[in-house]
Amino acid sequence: MEEIAAIKTEVRRSRFYAHLYSLSSESEVSLLIKHHRICYRKAAHHCSAAILSDSDGNKVVEISKNDGEVGHPGKALLGVLHSNSLSSHMLIVSRLYGGIKLGPGGVTRAFKEAGESVVTWYLNSEFSDASSDTTDLKER
Repeated sequence: MEEIAAIKTEVRRSRFYAHLYSLSSESEVSLLIKHHRICYRKAAHHCSAAILSDSDGNKVVEISKNDGEVGHPGKALLGVLHSNSLSSHMLIVSRLYGGIKLGPGGVTRAFKEAGESVVTWYLNSEFSDASSDTTDLKER
């Protein structure tokens, strides 16, 4: 497992920390979620999606988790992975509540936009000469 991109977005005072990982096994999924619970202790929700493929590129497992958040942010994150043809990858977005309710549609949209931002940053940096060092979060 390797973190390949990370960004921070803000929607109506809620902060969303989105991370993209490359995966090699299903056991890494739960390890990464535990890691995010430690790193973002104040976050109420850690929504995630993962697609794992075998060596031939065939989909083996698809996972999406809403972590108790309203709407379907896990499913939206899975859609981001599908639309960008990212297999053997995982998206995790942690939300720090900012005091304004977004509603089910707004929450799903905010998680999806955070996921799309981190994937877009990764894909743009992958095809350019830019470094993909994610030591500091890229703020968008």
